[in-house]
Amino acid sequence: MLEAAERGLRESGADKLALRDLARELGVSHAAPHRHFPNRQTLLDALAEAGFARLDAALRAAMTGTDGDFPARVRETMTAYTRFATENAALIELMYTSKHRPDATRIMKAAEGPFGLMNDLILQGQAEGALQAGDPERIGIVLFATLQGIASIINGNIVKPELLDSLVETAVAQFLRGAGPLV
Repeated sequence: MLEAAERGLRESGADKLALRDLARELGVSHAAPHRHFPNRQTLLDALAEAGFARLDAALRAAMTGTDGDFPARVRETMTAYTRFATENAALIELMYTSKHRPDATRIMKAAEGPFGLMNDLILQGQAEGALQAGDPERIGIVLFATLQGIASIINGNIVKPELLDSLVETAVAQFLRGAGPLV
């Protein structure tokens, strides 16, 4: 059901996603989806929650797949984030809009994983002397905004997807240089 819902999200957007249409696509009665998702919002929330879990797994895999060098960990993790955001544009939009609803506690909890991982990466860089001291959340917001901006211009067809890796490489190099300790 979630796979079909994510396909529908990707093809038509969250506004057009309907339990009845999913039931028809899956060849089940129109009431069957309601056994798992009482309403459309619970389905969207489940998609957002699953999206944050997948993002967390992608970032962890990227981070642990490096040799331990801080710049390499940043580069691999940020590339993984930007690829996820461009390969799952509708899902990432749903994830971020869903987590700000007042009753979205499960989604907020799911978001803690990837955002905590990025915060830990900043703290690690500060501990190693690769990044200047300061509020890690503020530093992380600037990095996140840069990467989300790259994803947005790729998703909006403003720049070609083939430029993703080089844009992230440039952003990471500028981030590391700009957030490095003052000499």
